[in-house]
Amino acid sequence: MKILRNMAIVLAAMAAAACANSKIIPDRVLATIFEEAFLTNAYISDQRVLTDSLAIYEPMLAKHGYTVEDLRYTIGNFSKRKSARIGDVVEVAIARLEAQGEYLNRETAILDTINARARRAFTRAVYSDPGRNFYRLSDSLDMRIELDSVVAGEYEVSFDYCIDSLDKNSGERFAIRIESEEGRTRNVVSNIMRTGTPEHVMRQVTVQPTDRKLIVSLAELPARRKPERPHITFENIVIKHIPDAESVVDSLYLKTVNLGIFNRELTRATAADSLAQAPATR
Repeated sequence: MKILRNMAIVLAAMAAAACANSKIIPDRVLATIFEEAFLTNAYISDQRVLTDSLAIYEPMLAKHGYTVEDLRYTIGNFSKRKSARIGDVVEVAIARLEAQGEYLNRETAILDTINARARRAFTRAVYSDPGRNFYRLSDSLDMRIELDSVVAGEYEVSFDYCIDSLDKNSGERFAIRIESEEGRTRNVVSNIMRTGTPEHVMRQVTVQPTDRKLIVSLAELPARRKPERPHITFENIVIKHIPDAESVVDSLYLKTVNLGIFNRELTRATAADSLAQAPATR
């Protein structure tokens, strides 16, 4: 809104140069022009577009049948009108923009809710293991889980572990790595494990279309010192695939349309649920 007010001030300063043959722009049209100018300036600022301001305003004004000179003349004419202020027109433009913002917030909240439900509906466990133990150094190979031919999307890795007091090592860690089609491996997660009390781990990683393998190391012994006999218990090892929303929203619709999930009543309920989560617009 600050950009819009500043623009009005600048145009007011230019009013003295207006041509005598210029036309007065009606207040309601002027408010629309200010509204469009603000949105245009906001886009240019966000995209960092370098351009001449007049080159932007001329086609905008021409669409409504006016020129830059008409705008200057109209701004200057406000000083002669006792019952009107340029600030009133600016406030009308601001009110319209705020109304649009509230509407878009509601629509975005509804779409976010639908996207979240679609992702939950098609989330699948691609790996599950009730538990395994790391009691011998020779068990280290059994601490590695590899998923080949992974697909793009989010993967959630979760498990419970407990390092017993019998474990004489320190600095043990779990890690999640991703291997690309070219065979390059990158660390995505690598965290030190805690000793003494049961711990729950849940991490999400993003797999790109060019990735082919997800590698989970439940426990890795520190490489800087001689490894001692470990004593770690793992339970509830689960790896889930969470697809991209855009790839499953249509599938959710096809899956549920015969059950009336997307009927008018549900849409209203979803909208009400989403509005409660929508950010406030000032």
